[in-house]
Amino acid sequence: MIDILLDALKDSLNMVPLLLVIYIGIELIEYKWGNKIKNSIQKAGSAGPTLGALGGSLPQCGFSVIATTLYTQRLATIGTLIAVYISTSDEAIPLILARPEKINLVIPLILTKIAIALIAGYTIDLFFRKSNQKTLTHIEKFALGKDSKSHHHEITNDKLACCHHKPSPEPTRFDLKEIFLHPVIHTAKIFTFIFAVSTLIGLIINTIGENTFNSLLSGNVILQPIVAALIGLIPNCAASVTITELYLKGSITYGATIAGLCASGGLGLLVLLREEKNKREALTIIGLLLVVSITAGLLIQALNITL
Repeated sequence: MIDILLDALKDSLNMVPLLLVIYIGIELIEYKWGNKIKNSIQKAGSAGPTLGALGGSLPQCGFSVIATTLYTQRLATIGTLIAVYISTSDEAIPLILARPEKINLVIPLILTKIAIALIAGYTIDLFFRKSNQKTLTHIEKFALGKDSKSHHHEITNDKLACCHHKPSPEPTRFDLKEIFLHPVIHTAKIFTFIFAVSTLIGLIINTIGENTFNSLLSGNVILQPIVAALIGLIPNCAASVTITELYLKGSITYGATIAGLCASGGLGLLVLLREEKNKREALTIIGLLLVVSITAGLLIQALNITL
C-alpha cells in the first residue's frame, strides 16, 4: 500500500512544475484574447460553429461557461454551443503537455475534436434551423448595436469558472494576483486529482493483477466509448483528468478517449442546467452531446484509428 502511494505521489509531483508553467500560460492567453474570442462568437451568427470549435480548442479555463451563458442569452446557436463543448478538452491538453514524451498526441487530438465539433455543430444548426432563426435575428441586432436596452449581456463576464475564477478578465486591467494565484490553486487541484486517479489504478492493479486489469478493459472495447462519454458528462475537471490518465497509461482506446473528452463540457453543463429557462431544451442539448460523443468514439474504434 505504501509503495502504491509513493509511486502515485512521485508520478504526480513530477508533473507539477510543467503544469504550473502551462496554467500560467493559459491564464495569459485568457487575459490577452479571452474577451476577443467571446466577442467574436457572440456576433458570429451562422458561422458560430466554426469560431466555437476553434475557440473551444484553446486550453482556456471556463470557455464552456462563457459559451453557455451566450447561448442562454440567445447570442449563440445550439450548434455553436455543441461545437464549443465538443472541442473543449478541459484538462486533457495541459496533462499531455506536462508529459514531454507524449506531446506528439496534442495536435492530432485537437484536430480530431475540431473536426467532430464542426461536423456536429453545422449538422445540429441545420436540423434546428427554424428554432435558431430567432437567435440569429437577435445576434444580428446585437452586432449592429440595435439590441434592446433591457438585455444585459455584460453578465457573461460575471460567471465564475473553476476555483471561483473569472474566465473573462477585463483586458484593460492586468491583475497579477489573478494571473498567478489561480494557476497555483488550479495546479494544486489537478495534482490532487492525478494523485487520486493514479492511486486508484495502482490499488486495482495490485488487487487483481495488471494482466487481469488490461484484459478487463480490452474485453469491453465496445463499451469503452459509452462509459467514457458518461464519465465525461460529470461537470468537474476530475472527469477529463481520469479519462486522460487512463489513456496515457494505455488502459483505454483512442476512440474511448475522444468520446469522453468530447462529452466533457465541464462547468458549462451546470450553468446550462441552472440558467436555461427551458429545461427540456437543456436536457436535449446534453443528450445531443452524449450521442455525438459516443457515435464519434465508436466510429473511431470501428475504423481502428489509434495514436
